[in-house]
Amino acid sequence: MNFLIIVTVSVVLISFFLDREKTFTGLKKGLGMFVNILPELLNILILVSVVLYLIPQSMLIRWLGRDSGMTGISIAALTGSISLIPGFIAYPLAAILLKSGVSYGVLAVFITTLMMVGIVTLPLEAKYYGLKTALLRNGLSFLGALIIGILVGVFM
Repeated sequence: MNFLIIVTVSVVLISFFLDREKTFTGLKKGLGMFVNILPELLNILILVSVVLYLIPQSMLIRWLGRDSGMTGISIAALTGSISLIPGFIAYPLAAILLKSGVSYGVLAVFITTLMMVGIVTLPLEAKYYGLKTALLRNGLSFLGALIIGILVGVFM
């Protein structure tokens, strides 16, 4: 993490010396984007924190842990397919779940279905690509996510 901070500060300083106006414009836009996503990010983190507080860790590990098998993978696949969470929130969420005892395979399925399968966005996708194509793409993505999760579970 320190390495990324050092690289970022270095690049911003180089940019500042090359073109101050563009650097300030970029920093203002970046800050504005951060402020725009902050409420969404905080809402999801608060929701996850409350859920993790209310659900006993033993239950979380039983349903999604290392020994959960296909039950955990199925729960993660369905949750990821239905959820509409952006990646910048999903990855910190996965880190929280990993620290809580959720297995790598389950997290791989959750993140993969979250990014590739869209039950919520299916009507919009069907409008632009056609229902058959949208269903085929989502079905193959779901199957691919299951395969990825199982492989990650086997090798991790």
